Amino acid sequence: MSLSRFESMLKTNNVYFFDAGEFEYIIQHYLNVGKHSLAKKAIKLGLEQHPDSVSLKLLKIEIYVFDGNFDKAINLLSQIEVIAPNNDEVYIQKAIILSKRKKHKEAISILKKSLDFVEDPVDVWAMIGMEYLYMDDYINARQNFAKCIAIDFEDYSSLYNIVYCFEMEENYEESILFLLSYIEKNPYCEVAWHQLGKQYFELQNFEEALKAFDYAVIVDETFIGGYLEKAKTLEQLDRYEEAIENYLITLELDDPTAYAYVRVGECYEQLHDKESAAIYYNKAVYEDPLLDRGWLLLTNVYYEAKNYQKAIYYINKAIQIDDSNPIYWRKYAEINIKLNFYEESVKAFKNCIALEDKEIEIYIALADVLLFLGDFDDALVIMAKARLLYKNFAEIEYRLCGLFMISGKESLSIKHLKSALLIDYNSKTILKELFPSVSSNILIEETIFKFKSII
Repeated sequence: MSLSRFESMLKTNNVYFFDAGEFEYIIQHYLNVGKHSLAKKAIKLGLEQHPDSVSLKLLKIEIYVFDGNFDKAINLLSQIEVIAPNNDEVYIQKAIILSKRKKHKEAISILKKSLDFVEDPVDVWAMIGMEYLYMDDYINARQNFAKCIAIDFEDYSSLYNIVYCFEMEENYEESILFLLSYIEKNPYCEVAWHQLGKQYFELQNFEEALKAFDYAVIVDETFIGGYLEKAKTLEQLDRYEEAIENYLITLELDDPTAYAYVRVGECYEQLHDKESAAIYYNKAVYEDPLLDRGWLLLTNVYYEAKNYQKAIYYINKAIQIDDSNPIYWRKYAEINIKLNFYEESVKAFKNCIALEDKEIEIYIALADVLLFLGDFDDALVIMAKARLLYKNFAEIEYRLCGLFMISGKESLSIKHLKSALLIDYNSKTILKELFPSVSSNILIEETIFKFKSII
């Protein structure tokens, strides 16, 4: 009724009287639903009718803090402190402002003082814990969140934060001991079992992790997070059929997700069922058309099946979403080679290099395609660049040998041949495969023969 009267007053421009408590309720309602402009109007009218109300002034400070008007908030706090020096909310608002200004130690000091005045210290302990978290002081953070749990065993926010502290310290063993102790007192807490499983998973103790996740979903048969983690653990144990079952349960419990579809598809791939994998990857990209990884997985399925037309279609989808990913360009290049579109593959490999994918395989593949196209000068440039990055690689030296010989630079060709033979004599077959005319050159044959006698 208070809300209806207030909104009616705004529409008619009539002025109704509300007591301070009604105004508090109205303001809190608008803050909770995110209607800050209406909350500000209610505060203005409330303070006009109740200019001495500390509670309304504190709500005004809350609005100031939300808007980032910290100086105004501090000035108003100073006024309230004169009237109500022991008001715990004054301390809390001060601490919030200090925290926003990244003065976490000062915020903690103020919050500790407020404990002398608050009736229920749990919220303050939680705030102190968060301040310690901001400073990466995980031990003190843990201790304060532990106080919260000692009062309320169902304070799952504090439980998560304690586990988070252990995880940030990579102290999974101690985290497990804490959770086991907690479960002894609260055995039907699916959240605790879930977190326990995650700690075992981090330690790669997948059998114990699976037991914990089993308990989590026994306690709560609708616990999606429990089924997801259980499925991931089953994957680690190579129990892919069971993993699929658990992923499918999550799809029944809630709206389908691209993530779950992808995981099911990957399980089917492990079972060598490419057809089913493709079905679920298609479901994933239908659910989330911007899931570039889903398009890549589809690409890989059809590439392995030698269906290069479909593979090129799907990799193009991935590139349209993220054209700065060198993995996609590399796959695009590989598919174009299979389709005999060599100029496209050259562009793709060059994109990989431009995107800082400078693995030796990229340079070698690009040089080989250029060699096939007869672009010997470009191939030589690419191999020269590769040699600057990769020292003592026979694959590069043999190619430089062949390219220099084709270019009529015999001395450079022999120089690189000697380097290649010193690095890996047995890889000399590269010359026969890529440069058959060069491999039969008398100078090349003599140099190889001399090295053979030395070896």
